[in-house]
Amino acid sequence: MAATLRHRGPDSEGYFIDGAVALGVRRLSIVDHLTGAQPVTNEARTVWAALNGEIYNFGELRALLERLGHTFATQSDTEVLVHAYEQYGDSCVEHLDGMFAFAIWDAIEERLMLARDRMGEKPLYYADTPGAFVFGSEIRALLAHGAVARRLNLTGLSSFLAYEYVPDPESIIEGVRRLPPGHRLTLTAGSEPKLEQYWDILLRPEHSVDEAEWVDRLRCALAASVRRRVVADVPVGALLSGGIDSSAVAALAVRESGKRLNTFSVGVEDPTHDERMYARLVAERIGTDHHELVFGWTDARALIEHAGDLMDEPLVDASFLPMYALSRFARNAVTVALSGDGGDELFCGYPSFLAERASRWLDVCPRWLIDVIRRAVERRAPSSSYGAIDVLLRQFLRGHEHPPGVRTQVWLGGITTGERSALLAPSIAASCADTNPYEALQALRSRFGDGDPIAAAIYQHCKFYLAGQNLVTVDRASMAASLEVRAPFLDHNIVELAGRMPSSLKLRRLTMKYVLKRAMEDSLPSMIVWRRKHGFALPTAEWLRGPLRPLLEEQLRPEVVARVGLFNPETISRLIAEHSLGRRDHRKVLWGLLMFEAWRRQYLPKESWT
Repeated sequence: MAATLRHRGPDSEGYFIDGAVALGVRRLSIVDHLTGAQPVTNEARTVWAALNGEIYNFGELRALLERLGHTFATQSDTEVLVHAYEQYGDSCVEHLDGMFAFAIWDAIEERLMLARDRMGEKPLYYADTPGAFVFGSEIRALLAHGAVARRLNLTGLSSFLAYEYVPDPESIIEGVRRLPPGHRLTLTAGSEPKLEQYWDILLRPEHSVDEAEWVDRLRCALAASVRRRVVADVPVGALLSGGIDSSAVAALAVRESGKRLNTFSVGVEDPTHDERMYARLVAERIGTDHHELVFGWTDARALIEHAGDLMDEPLVDASFLPMYALSRFARNAVTVALSGDGGDELFCGYPSFLAERASRWLDVCPRWLIDVIRRAVERRAPSSSYGAIDVLLRQFLRGHEHPPGVRTQVWLGGITTGERSALLAPSIAASCADTNPYEALQALRSRFGDGDPIAAAIYQHCKFYLAGQNLVTVDRASMAASLEVRAPFLDHNIVELAGRMPSSLKLRRLTMKYVLKRAMEDSLPSMIVWRRKHGFALPTAEWLRGPLRPLLEEQLRPEVVARVGLFNPETISRLIAEHSLGRRDHRKVLWGLLMFEAWRRQYLPKESWT
């Protein structure tokens, strides 16, 4: 099991085996190279811990625990886990500031505790089987254990099609579960696993604080978060896209570290998709050694062959491949890289937040007017340019037909229930007919009732899109290259601060991330702060019509699809034909099918689903 995770920890390995329990660790050395081996234990060797990730406040926590009488044998952040558990029990996790997934074994009580960080930066899977309770950082590790069978989870497949990833607590493998962010699991011999939530995102605006105070609080909190995340015994850099989130983090990292850092960007040759000029502008302003990588269709073609192994679970997100290429590129110079992940979800940085407002206007429009708009949009030939208005309008109208929550997900990606039925093979569609992958979204939205729809959308973006797709993409792509990525925006202090801010500070008329832009307007070029949201995207529509079309047709040829038996060959052939001829834009579903097939060949090569 540990050997399958060598990419996550290339520097060393460690084991603890004692009758009822076995812990295995692969370590990427970031703090305390000399004495930081894992698993770690207390003085009496009665509590053992294994950690994936970083505890940023370990220094303060260690000092507190020492004053309370605990003795430390190492300088590592992992050792604070065993002593914090001795002192606080299960609530030790509430004292941690970091990104983490960890296991603690209490040998006296014969009790296991698993926990995952608040926002879901680090993964943790488990399977409760008749023969063993098995857990690990990736699905591949669980599949290396003989108690976990390689069987496709059809509920997970249905969710994958609806979301473009599999949201927790499900996984794509039957019997394998994902520990949700902000949760801990405890297990004692002879008992059932007990799952508890120890933290959640709270959106309770404080209207008594004025705008200037919020701007100052955010500026200070972000600086403090970056200050904690530039601490390492290895080289630290930053991933720089040229957007305000990554630019803010990079600028603060230079200031807080007092060093000249390396920054890294990836771009494409298509000018409508490329942001490298903005990253250069920021790098010049803040004074970093800037490095660029161009990712083209030939790079995508070379990596698709290995995508299934790299991802560990199927993902539609086309940024995964360039993110892996950038991580591999950056790893030549640094071991840790800071990113801007989380800024869009917390501060309303996606067009889907504007769509939330527009949909309320459309809700009161007469049906005939909506039909006129829809027909006008459908008559236009689909554009392949990034952010093209016809593409955005099509997606907006497609999502608007659904209730709140579901419409938000459709705007973000995935296929609807009707589209799923047409895509799946008849027998698989029948098996999935009673599953409703949107049930969790509807339950989530019902919690907010008729309250602030923007606050509800923020919560949904964080719990699903961020935790289920974006953080999974970053974790798998970076750790496949043995690069640790840290996200200052996901510090729980910033998340809690954002939760107290009124939505009007985040989305001010048509200005997204308004309060963040105000906080950074004196530190970054005005063009960076106030320009339209771009976001990284590949020209997959054009690639799938052009240089990648032979690969698409080869991997999804009808006889292969029919033999596998999951999807409808006729539907897939129609989607490929319509897209290739430019009649419709099916880039997302076709890319998703290509990625799923790459994953299936690696993880379920025998084509057996039962």
